[in-house]
Amino acid sequence: MTTSDAAAPGMPVLAGTVSAAPPGAKGFDANVTITPSVARAFAQAGYRFCIRYVGRTQMAGHDLTAAEANDILAAGLALMVVQHVLDPGWEPTDDLGDEYGTNAGRFCKQVGLPPGVNVWCDLEGVSGDAAAQNVIAYCNQWYAQVREAGYVPGLYVGYGAGLSAQQLYQKLRFQHYWRAYNLNDDQVPAGRGVQLTQKTGKGTVGGLTTEVYDDDFTQTDALGGNALWLAPPGA
Repeated sequence: MTTSDAAAPGMPVLAGTVSAAPPGAKGFDANVTITPSVARAFAQAGYRFCIRYVGRTQMAGHDLTAAEANDILAAGLALMVVQHVLDPGWEPTDDLGDEYGTNAGRFCKQVGLPPGVNVWCDLEGVSGDAAAQNVIAYCNQWYAQVREAGYVPGLYVGYGAGLSAQQLYQKLRFQHYWRAYNLNDDQVPAGRGVQLTQKTGKGTVGGLTTEVYDDDFTQTDALGGNALWLAPPGA
């Protein structure tokens, strides 16, 4: 799908092609603004994609903007989006899933992200007292709202996700999973596996240290699924 197929009336849409990420591609996620020079440095270092953040209730100054997204794509990097998670110990609810999922879709539209791209829900640091059914309700409501906005919901599974490997796959609506660097093998979604694997970054790239970015690697999951990114024009 090209962005020309997906443009919403009155909304600027980023140029590029929505496509399945091939296995074996190296990328990075970062919670800082990626300037043109930083984007070029990562591309020159062999990185092929970038994952950037949007807010839960409002966009912060260091969250993704349309201008930054264009800079990332212009450097030859593909793009995906993830939403910030609450501080560790948070309590998932149906209402929060609805609110945050709605906002994720709204903010991605503001940035100009075309439909069909993976937008990731960050599930980690859940309160140990949270009931599994509340975590499931949160995730499925988030999924529904992001899907309604035209994006393809994905789930980043981190430490303290509050669900078992079986529940992550059998009870949730997601078909796209991203494994955190600190996730144990027995916590990987059962029956499906993951399409992205996160590792801690190695070395400084473009002035960014490993304290502010992580490496990510694409792969095909056990059911033949791949992550969906916005590839740069001409890629």
